Amino acid sequence: MLSASDLKGVLGMMPAFATPDATDIRSTQTIAVDNLKEGVDKIIKDGVNNIATTGTYGECYNLLFDEFKTLAVAAVDAVKKRVPLFIGVTSPNPREVIQKMNFVKDTGADGVLLGVPYYETLHPQDAVKFYHDIADLFPTLNILIYHNPDNHKFSIPVAIFPELVKKPNIIGMKDSHRTTQAFMNLQKIVKGKISVFVNQTQIYPYYELGAAGCWSTEVWMGPWPILYLLEQARKGDVQKMIEVIGDLGGIGSGKPVPGAGNKRPQEFGDYCKVGPTRVPFVTFPETELAKAKARAAHWKELNAKYRPLVEALRSKSAA
Repeated sequence: MLSASDLKGVLGMMPAFATPDATDIRSTQTIAVDNLKEGVDKIIKDGVNNIATTGTYGECYNLLFDEFKTLAVAAVDAVKKRVPLFIGVTSPNPREVIQKMNFVKDTGADGVLLGVPYYETLHPQDAVKFYHDIADLFPTLNILIYHNPDNHKFSIPVAIFPELVKKPNIIGMKDSHRTTQAFMNLQKIVKGKISVFVNQTQIYPYYELGAAGCWSTEVWMGPWPILYLLEQARKGDVQKMIEVIGDLGGIGSGKPVPGAGNKRPQEFGDYCKVGPTRVPFVTFPETELAKAKARAAHWKELNAKYRPLVEALRSKSAA
C-alpha cells in the first residue's frame, strides 16, 4: 500500500489512446495498446511522477467495459511499478464502479481514481457514504479522489473531509476548484493524510499552501514545461513560477478546445500518438481546430525552451 507521502510531483492524466476507427459508432475495441505503452513508457522516462487513467480527458464515460479492461491491463504493463498508477473507475452507476474495481484489484495497479456517481447531484453525506463504502470494500486499493464539480455536478465540501480522512486508503485527490482560503482550510484537515494535486496553472501559490504537486493533461504533448515549473516550486522561486505559468497561457498560444475537444491539441502534437477523439465528438469547426493546432504549436515551443533547462538541472544534480 502507498501513503500520502508517496504522492507528489506531476500527475499525468492519461488519454485513452484511440485507434483510427474510434470515430465509428460501431467500433467495439478502440484502445491503441501499442501507442499507449509507448507513450506511457516515454513519459515516465522523461520524469512524470504519477499516472491516472480514465478521467474526463481519459474518456471514462466513453469506453465499453472490455475496452476499460484492455486499457487497465495495458497501463499496468507499461508502468511496471515505476510510478504510482491509478486506474480511473468513475461512473454514474456505483455498481459499475464495483464491477470496475473488482477487475482493477487483480491487475497490479496501485489504486483507483474515483469520482462520485455523477448523473444526479449527491447529498454530501451520500458522498461520504460512497467513499467509505468503497474504501471498506477494497482495503488493498489506494484511492485518489477525483474532484470535478463541473462534470460530476457536485463540489466536495471541505466540511466532509474530517470523515474522508478516517479511511487510510484514501490517500490523494485531484483537485482544482477551491479558493485559496478554502484550500488552506482543507490542508488543516488533510495534511499528511491526503495529498492534493492542483491544476498546473495553480501550482503558484497552492504549492506553498501545501499542494503535493499538480495534475496535467497537456504533459502528453511533452512534460518539460510542467517539470520545470515543479522544480521552481520546490525551490520556492516565485518569480520563475509566475514566468512559466505565464508561458503556459501566453498570448497567441491557442486555447484548448472546449469539452471533449480538449484532447484535440494533443492529436496535433508530436510527443505521443493519442489518436482521434471518440464518437460522438467528431465534428469540430475550423476555428476550433485552428485553436487546437495553435495550442500544439505553442507547446512544441515550450518543450524546446524548457527541456534543456530541465536536463541542465538534472545534470547539475547528478554531478
